[in-house]
Amino acid sequence: MAQRFGGRFSPGGSAGKTSGDKAGGPRLRPSFGQPVRGRGRLNLLYLAPLPLLFTAFRQDAVGMAIDLVAAGILAGSVFLLSEGLRAEDAYRERKVARKPAIPRKIVSAVGMGLGVFLAAFDPQVTAFLEPALYGLIAVALMLAAFGLDPLKDKGVSADGFQSERVARAVDEAEAHLEAMGLAIHRAGDRALERRVEAFQTTARQMFRTVEEDPRDLPSARKFLGVYLVGARDATVKFADLYSRTADARAKADYVALLDDLESNFAAKTVSLMESGRADLDIEIEVLRERLTREGVKPLD
Repeated sequence: MAQRFGGRFSPGGSAGKTSGDKAGGPRLRPSFGQPVRGRGRLNLLYLAPLPLLFTAFRQDAVGMAIDLVAAGILAGSVFLLSEGLRAEDAYRERKVARKPAIPRKIVSAVGMGLGVFLAAFDPQVTAFLEPALYGLIAVALMLAAFGLDPLKDKGVSADGFQSERVARAVDEAEAHLEAMGLAIHRAGDRALERRVEAFQTTARQMFRTVEEDPRDLPSARKFLGVYLVGARDATVKFADLYSRTADARAKADYVALLDDLESNFAAKTVSLMESGRADLDIEIEVLRERLTREGVKPLD
């Protein structure tokens, strides 16, 4: 029997603790569903190891081992590059962001150079200069084509503690959004996936607002935390049910929940922005009064 999803994690829900509630959840990368820049070039790079798989089995044991290791390193480097591009996209989207802990694009370029070196190396000749040059050229081409990773923090104010709080809260909120995307994908309904993506876009507008003014964090914390945890849990439960039953009523209830959540998030975002404008107006008025007392006439 279908039922409306709600509870203590939904706007207006009960604050009572229900059985089976778990705080937090697995930390997921906020890259799910986001297209990777340069996808065409990445797909071509995935083809690079294929010739080595054919040549490896036409050599002796040493040559075969070298070619297979080279193929593995090349494939791993391309995958690492893909992850690096996703991390860079997330960094660019955020107004407050820490530099990646691992410079994936740089490591990928070095790995690609090593793979090319091994692919060009002939153990029977034992010449290192020419393979090394090929490897260096590969590193240079990778860095020229895809650039470096972000190497410094962005938007971190002098109050590092407050910026860290905002970054951590947004990271956790992004994890909840990705969990929603992963869950709704299991439902096998493209229209629902688009509906969740629309809600994610609205939620991220609030994230950007909080990043612009960290003072909004206390007011928005419930939205970034308990409401998104509730949305995540409801999405997981709905996806499990809908993938088995395709219950139309459950779908309608879930869409209604998303509508309510999106309306609440949009209204709260507007409220935060208006609060920021009000604070600015107050500061301007106070400054005008001080200038007047000092005998300086403010310009209109």
